[in-house]
Amino acid sequence: MLKLGTISLDGTKIHADASKRNAVSYKRLLELEAHLQTEVEELFILSEQSDQQEVPDGLVVSEEIARREDRLRRLTEAKAVLEARAQERTAAEQAEYEEKMTQRAERERTTGRRTGGRPPTPPVPGARSADQYNFTDPESRIMKNPTNAGYAQDYNAQIAVDQRSLLIVGWAHSNHPNDSQEAEPTLTAIPAAIGTPKAAALDTGYSGPATLAACAKRGIEPSIATGRDPHHPSWQQRFAPLPEPPPDDASALVKMAYKLKTAVGKAIYGARKSTVEPVIGIIKEVLGFRQFSLRGEQAAAGEWCLVCLAFNLKRFHTLSWA
Repeated sequence: MLKLGTISLDGTKIHADASKRNAVSYKRLLELEAHLQTEVEELFILSEQSDQQEVPDGLVVSEEIARREDRLRRLTEAKAVLEARAQERTAAEQAEYEEKMTQRAERERTTGRRTGGRPPTPPVPGARSADQYNFTDPESRIMKNPTNAGYAQDYNAQIAVDQRSLLIVGWAHSNHPNDSQEAEPTLTAIPAAIGTPKAAALDTGYSGPATLAACAKRGIEPSIATGRDPHHPSWQQRFAPLPEPPPDDASALVKMAYKLKTAVGKAIYGARKSTVEPVIGIIKEVLGFRQFSLRGEQAAAGEWCLVCLAFNLKRFHTLSWA
């Protein structure tokens, strides 16, 4: 039933078992931290007063201080997590910025003209006011839904699907909002017993040096979209002759764009939308899996593994009757 050849990779956002209401933004966290510290200082002053007549009835100063110090401890932990995530994001954005600048220089070199428009903006280090930490499931993250442009507390679930059998041959799971670093763990998850795929089709979200390195390390020929194709191209664009191959010193982006214009590149990448995307659709619509029941990245990863196994059992049943 499975003779591994070409695979398709894609990711999807799955809701975490966490409420957006039980979250705090970095800006609000700093405000709460300052407010609680002020209250603790006021309570310490009240406890040191020799005249305790001003203490309201029912107020136990030591308990109120302990309660606020506990909240401050939790806020400190949340603050440390958000700042660590900010450092990770800055490193990724810096790599992306450098890649864009390299591509910009490459275009100027090949065309001999200065690139129009604003140059890429370098990343600003540090946590942002809108960064959020969820106390219900701290390892989940706020992610943008590409369908309705809304935001939800999610995990990023990945699968690698064999284009011929539509079986899931590899899976991965993370709390990264985008897919630029997800090819490596997904390809690593493919068992050695079933072999190594010859080629892989990935959408533009995977574009970047990390994906190219992950494929090169395994001898996989990647076909990665370099951008969105315009809808309803003219007949001149559709039947235009294949341009000359790029020079050997051309950038990886230029070479990939040319590859996707060849017959082989079109065939490999064109099969992506009819292989991995239907599998994700079946998992969400037929199996009805849209939210994790377990909390924490490790537990949610185990749950995603079971979901992929359930799909494969369902698919095996279909293939056995083919």
